[in-house]
Formats: sequence, structure tokens, C-alpha cells
Amino acid sequence: MTHRRAVRPPRLIATDLDGTLVRSDGSIAPRTKTAVLAAQEAGSVFVMVTARPPRWLHDLADLVGAHGVAIVANGAILYDVVQRKAIRTALIDPVIALEVAQAIRTEIPEVEFAIERSNRYGQEPNYLNRWPAPADTLIAGLEVLLSEPAAKLLVRHPSWHSDDLLAKIQPLVGERVAASHSGGHSLVEISASGVSKAAMLADFAAELGIVAAETIAFGDSLNDLPMLAWAGTSYGVANAHTEVLAMVDVICPSNDEDGVATVLEELF
Repeated sequence: MTHRRAVRPPRLIATDLDGTLVRSDGSIAPRTKTAVLAAQEAGSVFVMVTARPPRWLHDLADLVGAHGVAIVANGAILYDVVQRKAIRTALIDPVIALEVAQAIRTEIPEVEFAIERSNRYGQEPNYLNRWPAPADTLIAGLEVLLSEPAAKLLVRHPSWHSDDLLAKIQPLVGERVAASHSGGHSLVEISASGVSKAAMLADFAAELGIVAAETIAFGDSLNDLPMLAWAGTSYGVANAHTEVLAMVDVICPSNDEDGVATVLEELF
């Protein structure tokens, strides 16, 4: 492929968090924070575009810039981090979500499900969390979990790799929903049909009068592919999924080597 490298400071910088901007230990390096703030001071808009639910963005409020928002839940929610409220949502219809979940369970009975709503997390009783569940977690069966629209339906398998689980799930769900993964262990994330990081990012950019050619994007996993394809220049961190590394314009240092900061320092 022909590799394109941004030759001037972009108007919009979009980046994934975990595995990309965030180091493997869960921290954001001081160097990275300095580079992000410098880019914003120079006039570029910086936006976090992540699979994380809203509640996992509050500690990063100092990075969102003057606009105050982030794109979360794989593009299902445009979220005001400062005001702690959803600005716009694209949620899964409960009827479709239940049909999809039942089809998956019929074919892969050992999976367990969880959901992210705009303002609450819920899970089946036996769902295995990698992180502590919120105090107000809704613990219930599928019918109750999916009785309201959800931002994401999470499907976890006790042992399969996420790539293998996704390959099994995709033909089961077809075009009814959008299935992907963000590198989580044995986890597939399902959104409403048409929802992606790219779709919400394009809307966000359009509202600012910014086009794809004026945008750079960073990512590491399969859920980043649409965003990376949309951006004028795409960067994959060296630790990224092989499919990401195969399609990006530029491969930059890994998340643990502050790859995003390295690029921003060069551009600004």
C-alpha cells in the first residue's frame, strides 16, 4: 500500500486509549500528556475515541480539551466528560439484542453476557469481570439485561481468543449488529448496526467543519480499523493487532514507548 504521512499539523487528532495512548500498566506517561496538551495549545482538536464506558473517562478529563467530550463505547456514545452526561447515543434495540444474544448462546452455550447502558453496567451472574464491577451493577438474566437499549453487548468466553470468538460470532449476527473486539481477553463487543468509532468521529468532525484529510488517528485493535481507514493519516502503534499493522499508513512506537507522543512531538 501507499503510505501517507501527515506533513503538517492536523486539525483533528483522534486516538484510542487502551493499548494505544495508555501504557500496559494503565498509566498515561507524562510525556504523552505534555504532547497532547501542546497539540491542543497549537490549535488542534484532540479527541479520545475508545471502547471504554463513560465512567472510565472521568480520570482523564484534563485531556479532553476545550470541547470537553469523548467518543466512548466504540462510538455508541458522544459523551461530555466534564458534565458527565451523554450528548448523543446510538443504542442497540432490545429486541434485536435479545435475538442476537440467544443466537450466540445457542451456538456457543458457554459464553456469558454483560451490557453497558448509557448510565449503568449490568451482567449475568456468572460473567467474569477483569475489573471490579460498579457498586450499582445490575445482575440479572438476559431478558432483564436487554429490556432497555444498550450501548454495548459484551460476550465473554472462558478460554477462546477474542479473534476466534469474533470469527464464530460474526456469521451468527450478520448485519443485525456490529461485532468487533478491542483486544480484551476472550471478549467480543457488539454495538448497534452502523455504529463504529469512525461513524461518530466523522459526525464530530463535521460539526467542527473538519474533514477526514485534516485528521490523524491512532489505534491498535480491530475496533479501530474503521476509524483508521477514515482518517487522512492513520497510525498503528507497534504493539497493534496484525490487521491494524497491515493497513495503517504509518507504524509508530508502541504504547509503552509513547508512540502517540512521538508522532505529536514530530508534528508540533
